[in-house]
Amino acid sequence: MSENAKLSLPDGQSLELPVLTGTKNEKAIDISNLRKQTGYITLDPGFVNTGSCESAITFLDGEQGILQFRGYPIEQLAAKSTFLEVAYLLIHGELPNKLQQQSFVDRVSWHAMIHEDMRHFFDGFSQNAHPMVILSSMISSLSAYYVEASGKASIENLELNSARLIAKVTTIAAFAYKKSVGQPFVYPRDELSYCANFLNMMFAVPAESYELDPEIERTLELLLILHADHEQNCSASTVRVVGSSMANVYASVASGILALWGPLHGGANQQVVQMLQQIHDDKAGISKYIEMAKNPKSDFRLMGFGHRVYKNFDPRASILKDACDRLLNKLGTNDPLLEIALKLEETALSDDYFIERKLYPTLDFYTGIIYRAIGIPINMFTVMFALGRVPGWIAQWKEMHEDPKQKIARPRQLFTGQTERSYKPMDDRL
Repeated sequence: MSENAKLSLPDGQSLELPVLTGTKNEKAIDISNLRKQTGYITLDPGFVNTGSCESAITFLDGEQGILQFRGYPIEQLAAKSTFLEVAYLLIHGELPNKLQQQSFVDRVSWHAMIHEDMRHFFDGFSQNAHPMVILSSMISSLSAYYVEASGKASIENLELNSARLIAKVTTIAAFAYKKSVGQPFVYPRDELSYCANFLNMMFAVPAESYELDPEIERTLELLLILHADHEQNCSASTVRVVGSSMANVYASVASGILALWGPLHGGANQQVVQMLQQIHDDKAGISKYIEMAKNPKSDFRLMGFGHRVYKNFDPRASILKDACDRLLNKLGTNDPLLEIALKLEETALSDDYFIERKLYPTLDFYTGIIYRAIGIPINMFTVMFALGRVPGWIAQWKEMHEDPKQKIARPRQLFTGQTERSYKPMDDRL
């Protein structure tokens, strides 16, 4: 038996609204016919109470600290899976068998190179251009090279286009970094794994050999898995909105990259390191900043502590804490900022103020530390986030186009401007 909610309006109208139940017993009130039947709309700034779609990709329970991709707990995927396997899972809905996995890995490896003409695009960017600007521009420009990228062909050839995107985004990101430091580009190599290939393109130089560290490679793989999707966040919603116009997957993912670039979305890990640098430069010790964080009159915030969605703990942060400890022990890094970070972590996990308010270290806290430890520059932090998120964006775009109820995104508004008035000639205006 279906459930309904009853809405009573000030003008005397009343309406029965269907109540929908998700597979995790989440409840939603279907208001899709509200304006048509009553003339009313709902107002929800930031869409924080509004479901924009039905999705079977990612389940997130912030109160319980649960994150699942296609039903698989993030803890299991982080411990047992690879990034490309998780990418296949997100896009296709099921874990691949051995043949499917090998085919997908081979296809991604095959498409890692970018068209040679695109190398010249990098010459047009300033050396100081932010890598996220370059990444978005170059991903968007892929549309010009592949006829399978436009209109319905973009949907019909998604398996090919998704492999291209996942492959080429690492090459473009590495080339953007090389541009910023004035080093020659390093081309992808088919014999290397996905993460090893990216690290080689980032850090290898012609003058000397680059030795891959298996611990760094595995930690990077883990970071990409943990970032692969996170439900209907700002960038995922942007990809869906842009894609709803029939913009191709390259343009839609490029829009997601730009949404992620915003400091309120993808820039938190960068802010963590900037905070650590501030504490280090002050030389007053962390106790000063712990007290400032507790003081409601202070503008200072401990970056990387407390999450908007996770009100208990971020399960990704719990996984990454162990990886961070292993990596730092392996590298034996002597970095004053990392020492400050570890002291902050220890204090926050034992201080009643933070415990009572559930201000635990988040994923962003540990990613900032790890990226710094393995030599990723701070302006590349958000790029690293984007590399992990590409499969999730593709999966969201694909699911949207497969939804028979999908329409072009067109939010309503509550108009609060001037009522109608008459035009005045210039000489009559005061």
